[in-house]
Amino acid sequence: MTGQDWIEKDFYASLGVSKDADDAAIKKAYRKLARTYHPDQNAGDPKAESKFKEIGEAYSVLSDSEQRQQYDAVRAMAGGGARFSAGSGGRGGSAGFEDVFGGMFGGGGGGRQQYAGGGGGMPDGFDDILSSMFGGAGGAPGGFRQQARPQAGQDLTTAATLPFREAVEGCTVTLTVDGRQMTARIPAGVRDGQKIRLRGKGRPGTGGGPAGDLVVAVTVTPHPVFSIDGHNLRITVPVTFPEAALGTQLEVPTLDGSSVKVKVAEGTPSGRVLRVKGRGVKTAKQTGDLLVTVQVAVPQKLSKAAREAVEAFAAATGGENVREDLVARAKE
Repeated sequence: MTGQDWIEKDFYASLGVSKDADDAAIKKAYRKLARTYHPDQNAGDPKAESKFKEIGEAYSVLSDSEQRQQYDAVRAMAGGGARFSAGSGGRGGSAGFEDVFGGMFGGGGGGRQQYAGGGGGMPDGFDDILSSMFGGAGGAPGGFRQQARPQAGQDLTTAATLPFREAVEGCTVTLTVDGRQMTARIPAGVRDGQKIRLRGKGRPGTGGGPAGDLVVAVTVTPHPVFSIDGHNLRITVPVTFPEAALGTQLEVPTLDGSSVKVKVAEGTPSGRVLRVKGRGVKTAKQTGDLLVTVQVAVPQKLSKAAREAVEAFAAATGGENVREDLVARAKE
């Protein structure tokens, strides 16, 4: 973005906010417009793409307190939209510059002599503003700083929605941020709601300063069978009462499409967790496990023979009180 952009473009109008809007109002307006004109919502619409870039450009200045202050000052000095243009005297862009700023220091053709040497007519901070406009180049009017102070770029935020499998295995996503498209690597094992900081992927710095970071808020689409628990994967497997009571061996599916055999010991209660080593989330530093929760399934309907068998079992175990110490423990 050039200094000319600051003079010609009304960033407040681009975001639809007043000049005295606070940071919260500016952010709210930007987010609303960004959702409306985001390229993902307006594929193939050049007008929407142009508007998205326009509001991103406006927000990049107005969300930065120092840049906003400089922008307001430059717009005020330029009358809110004057253009620096070359004069007829063959002096390049300097004639237009004098026309805009000459009136601030007494007007007329003598305006240049009053500020060119950095004399007492120069208001505080004016050299900072013009230095940022002209990039600190040596060709800036005399008395201005030769180089802008290094300033780190602003951090940016965005969001990404990942299918469950990609969140577990890690993936590369394409993001549109601040009017730019970029690719970002999402590490394996990212969780729903987690925020990932990507160093140097934010807004570029100025004056040789480092770029800001990009913070990606991740939403993970739920899987019908698996869930993530740190570096582990979880799965709930139903078993029948006879299987839990007498013991069995289960065939349990894994995320990679294969399956593993898991032994259920005799007398396993509902809710017990069995661990399968090395079948969880795999990263460069560690590999998690697959945690299998046993859930005893209760039949919704019983045949006559099944009911008689259950009644016989109840009669055979009638002397057993499984809630014997529940009341006592509840009082502890």
